[in-house]
Amino acid sequence: MDLDAFTAVHEAQWRRLELLVRRRRLSGVEADELVNLYRRVATHLSAVRSAAPDPVVSARLSRLVAQARTKVTGGSEPWTRELARFATVSFPAAVYRARWAAAGAAAFSALLAVALGTWIARSPQAQAVISRQVDVRQLVENDFAGYYIQHAAGSFAAQVWTNNAWVAALCVAFGVTGVVVVLLLVQNALNVGAIGGIMAANGRLDLFFGLITPHGLLELTAVFVAAGAGLRLFWAWVDPGPLPRSQAMAREGRSMVTVALGLVVVLLVSGVVEAFVTPSPLPSWARIGIGALVWGAFLTYVGVLGRRAAAAGETGDVRGQLAGDEAPVTG
Repeated sequence: MDLDAFTAVHEAQWRRLELLVRRRRLSGVEADELVNLYRRVATHLSAVRSAAPDPVVSARLSRLVAQARTKVTGGSEPWTRELARFATVSFPAAVYRARWAAAGAAAFSALLAVALGTWIARSPQAQAVISRQVDVRQLVENDFAGYYIQHAAGSFAAQVWTNNAWVAALCVAFGVTGVVVVLLLVQNALNVGAIGGIMAANGRLDLFFGLITPHGLLELTAVFVAAGAGLRLFWAWVDPGPLPRSQAMAREGRSMVTVALGLVVVLLVSGVVEAFVTPSPLPSWARIGIGALVWGAFLTYVGVLGRRAAAAGETGDVRGQLAGDEAPVTG
């Protein structure tokens, strides 16, 4: 093959394809032309590689064919656009869909914690049992408040974030069992209720709520959302509806992963509040106000964007082309 003659004959087609690839929008006729030229230039590349391998021409045609293929088949979304879609559509939609399960987890935990705390605060026998296991005076006067100032704020934020993320991850990882999620909620509620009851029995309930509320509003909400997402996966296993059980669980599982990824950021914010706001010298009303403001911002974010996305049919699942094909079902 005479490479110079081959290039001279097809140069116009290569330049035309380069022009079409660079255009942001194509008409129907131009799109058809792009497809035809893509096929021709791919053939030209094959001929050059087999009959007259030239590195310069081969590199040019390889790049051109790759660009045309992307233009024809569609490339992946830029990561910034995917991230924006996750933050404004996928995550709030997934949390919004799990709102009732999360509310149920919150109500169950609150009822259990308040019941236990009230019983401990009013029962000298329960207080005596606890005092034999822990130094109540040390806990009330030093340990509870000291927990929030025993480490530097930065390292404490990382520690808190890791601990809370671990609890949320357990809810997600073992959500399909249902039982593990309930056990985690029970354990968490018993811990909060027991400490609250001890603080109340010793007249320090104001300190308890003053320290736990600023970060606890957002932190516990994140745990309840993780529990709700896990319970939804469990329910998809129990009652898949019209879908095959594997398909229903796959959908809820992907939505649950979306929740888990988003809660990483939510729990990070909660950890920052716990490390920097909770132990700050601000008065209790100011610290609680900051925590309530952050919590309210999250609820508004989910309520507005999540409701809008859910109304548009979003579930927090990945886009269809990433989820793969599903067999049609009836009913």
